[in-house]
Amino acid sequence: MATVVFWSFDSFPHMPISRCSFTIDSQAKLQVSKLSTLEMARQLQTPLALFYLLLIALINGSQAGIITVYWGQNGYEGTLAEACATGYYGIVNIAFLSTFGNGQTPMINLAGHCDPTNMGCAGISSDIKSCQNQGIKVMLSIGGGAGSYSLSSAADARSVANYLWNNFLGGQSDSRPLGDAVLDGIDFDIEGGTTDHWDELAEALSEFSQQRKVYLAAAPQCPFPDAWLGGALNTGLFDYVWVQFYNNAPCEYRDNATNLKSSWNQWVSSIQADKIFLGLPAAPAAAGTGYILPDVLISEVLPYIKGSSKYGGVMLWSRYYDKLNGYSQAIKPYV
Repeated sequence: MATVVFWSFDSFPHMPISRCSFTIDSQAKLQVSKLSTLEMARQLQTPLALFYLLLIALINGSQAGIITVYWGQNGYEGTLAEACATGYYGIVNIAFLSTFGNGQTPMINLAGHCDPTNMGCAGISSDIKSCQNQGIKVMLSIGGGAGSYSLSSAADARSVANYLWNNFLGGQSDSRPLGDAVLDGIDFDIEGGTTDHWDELAEALSEFSQQRKVYLAAAPQCPFPDAWLGGALNTGLFDYVWVQFYNNAPCEYRDNATNLKSSWNQWVSSIQADKIFLGLPAAPAAAGTGYILPDVLISEVLPYIKGSSKYGGVMLWSRYYDKLNGYSQAIKPYV
């Protein structure tokens, strides 16, 4: 935290020197302390006061990110509502819809949280609404590292899009797996199956935004271009891209940030997306490689990547490991 104090003379004679103090916190938000209402009124009559107001606007508009987290793959991580109540996260991805496409009956897998058969996960609806009422977006992540999913054709992609719209998004169905809550969008965590037709799935989902906004996100691996999602990302339809900078030696943090920074530059300069996130494991046990100590992230990595206008924040795998390690709590003021 830093405080910058400006001294200036008012434009009126015989008036004392005016003082305006700006306190800049670690999230680049500005607080203005004023000696008195009368003094503020006097300052507003000076050209320098307009400069102060402009400075406020500029600092408040600087790059500040959010933390995205994956929830759903460990019954010991607590409920979705509890995750959102921490105040750490801006987006939560419910993981995963792990079976879909190629004629299969879609199936959600939330590990020990609930049994998806016979509408056993519909109770999560109230948690989703609780998160959204706090301004937190809740997305459904499709795919994952283990599952049975693929798309066999453009028609299959359209069929899956219709299923997602009617069962998780703004459509209608009598068998919505997560109840009547309307999720904010779909996250593509595609790590197998097929490299084809994900672009057509993104296009089909995007068309539903004419009825209600459907946010699209993707979680590619950091080697560029991503083997599975390269075609989909080329559509330019994705709002958020959280690149996995772990379990990928050529582009993750290893002793220094050189390779990570180089890969980050390639992603932000090559992909048309609103915001790009740095994807990390929330604890050493959360991934094979790629964990970055919080103080190293804060001192070496974040100052660099926040220089991009596409910087969106940090994505963490997963809520369970974050809860164990306290990673979000350590880095949130600096994200």
